[in-house]
Amino acid sequence: MRSTTWARWATCALAIMIIVPAATADRGSKKTISTCTSFDQTDKDEDTVELSIHNSCSMPVDCSMSWRVVCAPASKKRRAVHPGSSKFALASAGKGSAQASATVCGDDSWAIDSISWSCEPNQD
Repeated sequence: MRSTTWARWATCALAIMIIVPAATADRGSKKTISTCTSFDQTDKDEDTVELSIHNSCSMPVDCSMSWRVVCAPASKKRRAVHPGSSKFALASAGKGSAQASATVCGDDSWAIDSISWSCEPNQD
């Protein structure tokens, strides 16, 4: 009889330990811009990369991204750097994208580097 009471008490304690932290975590958590925006890149063809930002925030955000296309990155004489950037406003559940193209490099090898992006709440 005593072990049955102890087992019930232990089961209840375990259930409370699982349920209470989950309930309090849901109440106190707020989405931030960094947790509800995401960045992705996709190869479109042999010399184009699509850079995209997805907004899953409940508010519109203003985003910007920048990158560099480096032609002949290993060459000392032919190396050329072409910066690129894009800015756009994203509605809630919106997606924005820009294409980084290495067509400016012609037949030379190329690299896309220094990719950065940021988003902030829309002020309108």
